[in-house]
Amino acid sequence: MVRIRLRKTGMRHQPSYRIVVADKESPRDGRFLEIVGTYNPTTDPFTIEVKEEKVYEWMKNGAVPSESVTRIFQKVGLMDRFERFKKGEALEGLLAEAKTAYEKHAAKA
Repeated sequence: MVRIRLRKTGMRHQPSYRIVVADKESPRDGRFLEIVGTYNPTTDPFTIEVKEEKVYEWMKNGAVPSESVTRIFQKVGLMDRFERFKKGEALEGLLAEAKTAYEKHAAKA
């Protein structure tokens, strides 16, 4: 089974994460298939960059996000956009909406 999950990077007490697609059996910081984004919880508000077209592709093919990644994706609205993508909405419109959502989130800082 393929999962979308966090891979820890950064120093002790200053974590940052890569959002990766990996086999469920591989260790947290072990082998992965593809990097689809980054997440930094230490900034206020948290910093996130996601390649949404890659996430949609992997989820469409059966990849399941972990609980923590699902919570992060829900905070930025990615899960709602993915549901609309599954119902047939155009990818270009969703990606444009995502870009404005990420810029709005970054502007809160």
